[in-house]
Amino acid sequence: MLIENLETVEENEILDNLLDLAEQLKLEIRRGKLGGAGGGLCKFKGSQVLFVDEDASDEDSIDSIAEALSGIKEVENMYILPQIREILEKNRQ
Repeated sequence: MLIENLETVEENEILDNLLDLAEQLKLEIRRGKLGGAGGGLCKFKGSQVLFVDEDASDEDSIDSIAEALSGIKEVENMYILPQIREILEKNRQ
């Protein structure tokens, strides 16, 4: 049980770091119930909007957010924690 809680905390920290990165990139972040797909990045009325699916697991949200952020060129020039950069690189399209 303790191990599960530690994994959840770690996933929560990763998710928080990815969302902080999205804020630094000046992305609009919208949260909503999207059926568990995890969300993603899209252009809406000239702005980039990151959708975060509240129905998705933390793991699915991490994957979809990392995939979206890894495609943004500015990320390459930003300081990012090594663990977060590794996740972004694994999710690069």
